[in-house]
Amino acid sequence: MTHAYGGPLRSLAARGTSKEGAVMRVPAIRGIIDRRILANYHVDPEMIRQILPAPFEPQLVGGFAIAGICLIRLKHIRPRFVPSQFGISSENAAHRIAVEWEEDGQRKFGVYIPRRDTDSRLNAFIGGRLFPGEHHHARFRIDERDDRLSVAMLSDDGQASVVVNARPAEWPPNTSVFESLQNASDFFAGGSLGYSATSQAGRFDGLELRCQSWHVTPLSVERIESSFFDDPMRFPAGSIEFDCALVMRGIDHEWHAREDLCCAKTATVP
Repeated sequence: MTHAYGGPLRSLAARGTSKEGAVMRVPAIRGIIDRRILANYHVDPEMIRQILPAPFEPQLVGGFAIAGICLIRLKHIRPRFVPSQFGISSENAAHRIAVEWEEDGQRKFGVYIPRRDTDSRLNAFIGGRLFPGEHHHARFRIDERDDRLSVAMLSDDGQASVVVNARPAEWPPNTSVFESLQNASDFFAGGSLGYSATSQAGRFDGLELRCQSWHVTPLSVERIESSFFDDPMRFPAGSIEFDCALVMRGIDHEWHAREDLCCAKTATVP
C-alpha cells in the first residue's frame, strides 16, 4: 500500500533508535475507526491460564474467561500533529484475551494480544519499531452489502486465518454470559489497555485506545472461524464456545503508546 506519508514514516522508523539501543516511538496516533468487530468467546479459564504468559491472569465473567477477535478498519491514521489527508488506511486483526494483573500493588485490567495482523506493509514495518505492536502482514477479503458483513483474513506466513460472517441483530444472543448489551459494552470499553506479545520473550508492547465516544451494536454471527481459537490442541472440545459479537463504526480515536511490560517468567503459546 503506497501513501504520501509512507516515506516520512519509514524514515522516522529507520532513525528511531537511541544510542543506547532503546526504541524511540511516536507517543500518540489518531484517526477514525471506520468499522470494528469484536467477535467473542467464553472459555474454560484453565485453558486460558495454560497459554497466558506471566503476569497475566484471565479476567472472568460468570466464571468464564473472555477471548476473541478484533477486526478493525482504520482510516486517516497518522501522528496527532499531522493533517488527516496524510493519514493511511488499513484492515487489521488482533486475537485477544481479557486479562488482569498486579502492577505496583494495584490490580490492572486490559487485554493480552498474542498476535496482530494487518494488510498494510507500512504497519507491519513500523509495528514494534516506531509504534507498539508487532504486526504480521496478511490479506483481507471484505464484503459489506445488504446489511451483511463478511471479513476473511489469511496471513502471509500461513499461521493465522479468520472468517466472520455476520448481520445486525437484537440483543441478547442465547449464547452470551453477559447479562445485557450495556454490560457487554462496559466490559469491552474497559479493555482499552492492551499488551502485545513481541519477538522478545517476557516483553510486551503497551498500547492504549482512547475513543472520543463509545457505541456498540450487536451482530448475529452466521459463521466464525479462527485458526487460533479452533485449534483443538489449544482448546479441546467443550472448553470454548462462541459468546457474542459487537460492532462499532465512525469513532474518532487515538492510540497512545504505553511503557513496555516486562516479566522474566513467561509461558509459551502452543
